[in-house]
Amino acid sequence: MPQAQLDDPEGTLAMLRDSVATLASRYPGPASVRAKRAAGGDRDAVLWQAMAEAGWTAILLPEELGGAGLTLAEQVVVSEALGRALISEPVAISAVLSSRLLAAAAPSGERDRLAAGLVDGSLALAPAWIDAPDRAMTAQTVRDGGFSLSGTKRHVDLALSATDFLVTADMPDGVGLFAVRAGGPGMSVETAAGVDGAVIGTLRLERCAVPAEALIASAPSLDDLMDEPIAAARVGLAAELAGIASRAVEITIDYTKGRVQFGKPIASFQVIQHRLVDMWTDAEFACAAVVNAVETLALGDDRAGRMAVLAAKARAGDAAVSVCRRAVHLHGAMGFTDESDIGLYLKRATGLNATLGQPEDLRLQFVNLERAA
Repeated sequence: MPQAQLDDPEGTLAMLRDSVATLASRYPGPASVRAKRAAGGDRDAVLWQAMAEAGWTAILLPEELGGAGLTLAEQVVVSEALGRALISEPVAISAVLSSRLLAAAAPSGERDRLAAGLVDGSLALAPAWIDAPDRAMTAQTVRDGGFSLSGTKRHVDLALSATDFLVTADMPDGVGLFAVRAGGPGMSVETAAGVDGAVIGTLRLERCAVPAEALIASAPSLDDLMDEPIAAARVGLAAELAGIASRAVEITIDYTKGRVQFGKPIASFQVIQHRLVDMWTDAEFACAAVVNAVETLALGDDRAGRMAVLAAKARAGDAAVSVCRRAVHLHGAMGFTDESDIGLYLKRATGLNATLGQPEDLRLQFVNLERAA
């Protein structure tokens, strides 16, 4: 079956894949998805703790901050395996994006506190950097040297269960990244249900007071602060989407082998075989695009790396949604029922596809970069 084929001379990546499969056997992804949806929650705390103990919440966090200090290759393997298992914890945002933000932050006690909590799973970090169109987040200094934050952030993962928000805010000389503890005065959270049952959050701050040490990083612009972390998160998302597509192909092949029509398994019909081959091809190309992104980024060419990341996220997103839609179709009426896991794969693919850019938006960015050469 399709799989990201990365150079693995010591077998480390294969062991990582096996470890995810072992954890998934103890904490089945579909059961976790249904439980979170029923409870209206945005995190499976037990599962997240198990992932932290396995070291998966801090793969990209530098060793000096207590993380694993590994590369995108290891992150891709874990994310792809999580996608295959339908483990729907927000790894790409809360783990990958947060790790890269903390890695770029200036040394401080607050940075170290957040990093330690990310490593051991005691903290749930929720990056919040997407401003509402009519109410951008701003930070004003106050008399005691601290800051007052006001504004609205949209599309916040872990908005309900976050212990700390990593909030970007406009400042007179650029953009700051603030660590804001959840539940403080002047903070409110609104939520809405996503297509996959996940919770989409909106964070509102109104003269929310934070101490001076809450400012953990700054940059001339939001792009300077967020571009590299977002690129890493997109690679993680692309890997997860590729894993979803690959597993959907496997599930559908098994189903069509067992479903009998006219006295034969429908997998023996040529028209079904053609559809399965198309699905397999799309999943294979998605995996190849993810590998290309990892290898291109490793070469150090910034422009080529950014283009490869955009291509991987767009390709994997399209593939996962398309493959899962065809998988549901081939399952017949059963595919539309909540008891069928394949529908959960489709919903998860749809949600991840929209995260950090729809394919059409990413392709436009790709073309703009290409033309800028």
